Amino acid sequence: RGEEEEEEEEEMEGWQQLYPGHIPTSPLQKALLAAGSAVMALYDPYRHDMVAVLGETTGCLALPNLRDKMKNHPEGYRILQERPRIRLSTLDMARLQGLPEGSLGREYVRFLQDNKVSPDTRMPPRFVDDEELAYVIQRYREVHDLMHTLLGMPTNMLGEVVVKWFEAIQTGLPMCVLGAAFGPVRLSSRKLQVLATELVPWAIRSGLNASCVLNVYYEQRWEQRVESLREELGIFPPP
Repeated sequence: RGEEEEEEEEEMEGWQQLYPGHIPTSPLQKALLAAGSAVMALYDPYRHDMVAVLGETTGCLALPNLRDKMKNHPEGYRILQERPRIRLSTLDMARLQGLPEGSLGREYVRFLQDNKVSPDTRMPPRFVDDEELAYVIQRYREVHDLMHTLLGMPTNMLGEVVVKWFEAIQTGLPMCVLGAAFGPVRLSSRKLQVLATELVPWAIRSGLNASCVLNVYYEQRWEQRVESLREELGIFPPP
């Protein structure tokens, strides 16, 4: 027993905390976390903590690909270098509320207020074993509400499923694919029909046509009109 404890202590000493809140985990631990969080997320899609764990433990291929897309784009590269954060502490809410109707900043604040959500509810990464990739998934989480704003989708189950289809195409994150595939099981037959015939085809076409949404320095685009940014990115107008 003493030898086993010493080996475990030596193994733990070899692990390093790469950023505040980081929890080093082995491949086996990640697999167990992924399985458990997937079950809980499917049972209750509003368990954002479980969705977050699932995204971190299954994004080993998608996150490096997203990071490379950002590195190879001038605006995305600046984001990686400057590491901006979208938090209540970094947002000038009064200024955003005073922007013209239809501007990204004004519509983003309207979305937050109408749906009673806050950017501060986005969990910090814990299980990504790379500091730069941890920022990539943090950035993805913090621009999620901006995806709702750009796509014109509310935070109800139908809106979340549509956004997940768009994000699945854009990011390749297994978490998004899972949400897009299994999210509709809780929808009514009428909503399923609208989803299948109108919203999902539009979300897929927009996701394929649009440039990488992580390459936009949204904090410097608040004055830009939503329609203008959609056109720039290649997102088709919402049906």
